[in-house]
Amino acid sequence: MTTDRIAAIQDALRGEGLDGWLLYDFRRSNPLAYRILGLSSEGHITRRWLYWIPRDGEPTRIVSALESGRLDSLPGRKAIFRSWRALHGILAEMLPPGGRVAMEYSPAAAIPVVARVDAGTVEMIRALGVDVASSADLVQMFEARLSPEQWASHQAAAAHLLTARREVAQHMADALRADTPLTEAGVQAWLAHFLTRHGLVADHGAIVAVNGHASDPHYEPSASHDTPIRRGDVILIDYWAKVNQPGAVMADYTWVFYAGEQVPKLAARIFAVAAEARDTAIALVRQRVTAGQALHGYEVDDAARGVITAAGYGDYFVHRTGHSIGEDTHGNGANIDNLETQDQRRLIPRTLFSIEPGIYLPDVGVRTEVNVYLGDDATVIVTGDPQPAIEPLL
Repeated sequence: MTTDRIAAIQDALRGEGLDGWLLYDFRRSNPLAYRILGLSSEGHITRRWLYWIPRDGEPTRIVSALESGRLDSLPGRKAIFRSWRALHGILAEMLPPGGRVAMEYSPAAAIPVVARVDAGTVEMIRALGVDVASSADLVQMFEARLSPEQWASHQAAAAHLLTARREVAQHMADALRADTPLTEAGVQAWLAHFLTRHGLVADHGAIVAVNGHASDPHYEPSASHDTPIRRGDVILIDYWAKVNQPGAVMADYTWVFYAGEQVPKLAARIFAVAAEARDTAIALVRQRVTAGQALHGYEVDDAARGVITAAGYGDYFVHRTGHSIGEDTHGNGANIDNLETQDQRRLIPRTLFSIEPGIYLPDVGVRTEVNVYLGDDATVIVTGDPQPAIEPLL
C-alpha cells in the first residue's frame, strides 16, 4: 500500500461523500481487505485488526498487542489495544461522531461477496454514533479494476483458450469418426492437460456435460461419475484459466457442440434464443458506455433475461447473466444480476465481466459465454468470440 494509493482512496471517499473507510479482519474473515491493502494473509493471524483511512489526514493501524506488527507494511500511525475496552476507546476517539464510514457490509446482504464484516462488529461501530455504509463501490474501484498488465494477462489467457476450443473440437471429432471411446471426464482431462502444456492454471476442472447433464449449470464429471459422448449428443463445455503468474486475470468461456452433422431443432432453437440474449446484453453495454451513460449490473441482466422470457423460456434461465472476473473466476466487481441479487453497482472502466445466458430444459441445456472489458476510453472489448450457433463436430 503506497501513499499514492492512499491518496487515490481518499479522493474516492470525498467523491462518495464518506468520512472514511474502516477495513476490518478477524482470522482472515475479510479477504477483500488483504487484497485492497496489498497484505499477505500468510502466517499466524489470530486477533482482530483494523485499518482506518480517513477522508483527510493520516491513516491509523489498529492492532492487538499480541500481533502488533501485523500492519507494519502500511503507512500511518499505530494504535495498539490489549483489551476490548481499549479497542472501543481507540475507535471512539478516532471515528467522526455522526460521520459515514465505509465497511465491507451490504444492506440486507444484497451483495454477498462484499458482506465480509460480521453484524456484531457493524453494531459496535454504529453504537459509537457512526453510520456504517457499504464499501461495495470502493471495493470495485480498488480491487476489481485491472491494471494494464492484468488486462494483458487476460488477453493472453483468452488466446490460449480459443486455441483450446479449436483443438478440443478436433479431438472430439477425431474420436467420434474413429469410434474411439470418448467421455465427459476424458474431455475434461484433455483440457486440463492443455492448460498444463500452455502454462495456464485453473481453480477447478472444466464443465463437460452432455444432453441433460448440461441442464445443471454446475455439473461436474468425474472418474466415478462419467458418461460416454456419442453421436447425436449435445455437448456443453465451460472452461476457464489464467496464465501462471502473480496477479494474472482469468478468462472464462462456454461453447456448445453437437456430435453429428445436423443440430436437432430444439437445441438449435434454444441456443439461438440464448445467443440473441447475449448479443442484446452486449449491445446495451456498448450503447450506454459509448454514450457516457451510467449502466448497472442489474440492467444488463434485465436486457438478456427479457429476450429469453419473451421467447417463453424464462423459467429455464436459472442463474444471473454474468459475473465479475478478476484473479479469481468470480471476481469482486459488479455482477450482471437481477435474479440472485439486485446488483445496483455501476459497471465502471477497467473492469471485466462475463455475459453468459443459458436455457436449461430437462433433456438438454445450452449456454453461451463471452467476457466483456470496459476500457478507460469508453471502449467495450468482447473476448471469447460470440458463438453464432451450436457447432457440429461432423
